[in-house]
Amino acid sequence: MSAGAAGVLAPAPARMPSRTVRPQLRLVGPDECVVAPSALTKRLTRRGRLVITLATAVTVATLAVVHAPFVEGAALRVDHATTVSAGQTLSEVAGTQLPRLPIHDAVALIQLANGLNTFQVHSGQVLLIPAAP
Repeated sequence: MSAGAAGVLAPAPARMPSRTVRPQLRLVGPDECVVAPSALTKRLTRRGRLVITLATAVTVATLAVVHAPFVEGAALRVDHATTVSAGQTLSEVAGTQLPRLPIHDAVALIQLANGLNTFQVHSGQVLLIPAAP
């Protein structure tokens, strides 16, 4: 094969198109004002988002502290007191002392009236029984 024939058979390298097409630059005169579209949109940095989040959290916490004294819980009116017998559970006390209420509501009322955070009671413990609503 001759050198001239090799050039004819070998393909020329093809140019690949670039991925980004940039607009052509043009000169702007001193009396022209050109604003790029990207300059109109604002993006927050991580620090900016953190500042906004912290400011919102501080505002909510401040409002909660300021308005907390104005929120009053419903005061329970104590009807009588009872002593827990041996082997008796809080559910049994609630069922016998507040029979008109569902058990879960009666247990919750007794817990609120006595400041209990568990369902456990022991024999000899005196429980305040609130008046049924």
